[in-house]
Amino acid sequence: MAFEGLRQNISELDENVSSYVEHSIEYAKLKSFKISMVLVTYMAKVVLVGTIVVLALLFLSTAASFALGNAMGNTTYGFAIIGFIYLVLGIIGYRFRDKLNKPLLKTFSEYFFEGPWIKNTAHLGKLTRI
Repeated sequence: MAFEGLRQNISELDENVSSYVEHSIEYAKLKSFKISMVLVTYMAKVVLVGTIVVLALLFLSTAASFALGNAMGNTTYGFAIIGFIYLVLGIIGYRFRDKLNKPLLKTFSEYFFEGPWIKNTAHLGKLTRI
């Protein structure tokens, strides 16, 4: 009699563990899908906005180069000055590239560990679904 109850408890435990594992796997799949979709949409936005900014910068740089060239009497000098400005900006960006890692890691770790669907109210001692 006691063995029958023990056998039934072990059977229920096995079913519960199997159910827990299945649900954990489904949750991991869902979370990875949400994170990948957030990253894909973020990258799409970055590419779209980046393309528009690069095109605007191209036209503005060309206009500035011609304006400087006309002011100096030689268009080549205008393009050389604008090229030099971009070279200096590139060197500055390269020197401070490590400073960019921290904000990026913070942003993406919030998406990974908390997600955009959870509002962090740690100062209140709880997490709130939004």
